[in-house]
Amino acid sequence: MSDALKQSVGRYGIWSVGLRSEDPSLRSELADSAAELEELGFGAVWLGGSSAARHAVPLVEATSKLTVGTSIQSIWQYEAAESAAGFADLEASHPGRFVLGLGVSHAKIADQYRRPYSALVAYLDALDTAGVPADRRVLAALGPRSLELARDRSAGSVPYLVTADQTASAREILGESPLLAPELKVVLETDPTRARAVARGTLAMYLALPNYTNNFLRNGFTEEDLKDGGSDRLVDAVFAWGDDSTIRSRIDEFLTAGADHVALQLLDDGSRDALPREAWRRLAALLA
Repeated sequence: MSDALKQSVGRYGIWSVGLRSEDPSLRSELADSAAELEELGFGAVWLGGSSAARHAVPLVEATSKLTVGTSIQSIWQYEAAESAAGFADLEASHPGRFVLGLGVSHAKIADQYRRPYSALVAYLDALDTAGVPADRRVLAALGPRSLELARDRSAGSVPYLVTADQTASAREILGESPLLAPELKVVLETDPTRARAVARGTLAMYLALPNYTNNFLRNGFTEEDLKDGGSDRLVDAVFAWGDDSTIRSRIDEFLTAGADHVALQLLDDGSRDALPREAWRRLAALLA
């Protein structure tokens, strides 16, 4: 079901909050950035935050083959009918270029958060009724039941904040066919103290969200690993940092573990909304 999607996204993509900006003054830069990412060989861009099809439009329009996906659209923020309409509009103008990535978000973020699994099933039912094909949607699945749902009702999974070991476990549940495209955070820094400081600056907010911490605890980490911004063991498992060779090896670990595609999020000590184009170029070079 997802062979065409696997081919279109390729092995590497970029995960970015900045590329989903709604600032009109940045529209030209967004287009230029997307075009350059396509030229650099990245097969997909995954839009951070709770993005929608409208955020993908300027990137799709500026490129010829780049796949653009949401990562991760909250089912609480957008009604299924709204998501289906956005998908249909973009599909009509640029067939096959957009992937609808969905997730249940977090109780601390979404006031409506109730029975998330059942709500996600109902959302998928509504998308089916509205004509959004299963092979053009993916789920941000972490736990076993959600991964089974991704296997059975979508093209696969785009898990966020996971390790290579968790990726291997996800592949076992998904089976061979579905797309498995984990996000991986990258810090282009060789000094351990500086690299881990940047990592902890980002990781801290996620360690306040039980969906992530419970997943870590299910997969061999302890409460001690979750304290003080995350232990070195946890940081080193969910971030790739070091010299170019080390970062390439860490990315390869996820592919060896069963990922079809890795969505790479570049981080430094600046704003997550930035467009780190020079860093993207360096990343493309080390992947070449």
